[in-house]
Amino acid sequence: MTAKHVNLRVGRPQTTPTKPAHVSGIKEGNAPGNYARQGGHLPNGNSTAERSTGINAGARNPIDPRAPNLSPA
Repeated sequence: MTAKHVNLRVGRPQTTPTKPAHVSGIKEGNAPGNYARQGGHLPNGNSTAERSTGINAGARNPIDPRAPNLSPA
């Protein structure tokens, strides 16, 4: 199988390979305190349906409170 030459127009790159992956001053998602502020995360490490969906999350929890709470994602 031979590769065909394709003329593909691309724009200028927005960064270079030598730039750092993280910019100082920008908060990351795993910064201390973020876990507690996100809805659907419980202190014991479990999660509820609210973690995966914000649309009527209460209706996506199990009907029986003894049942395990398996979030969609």
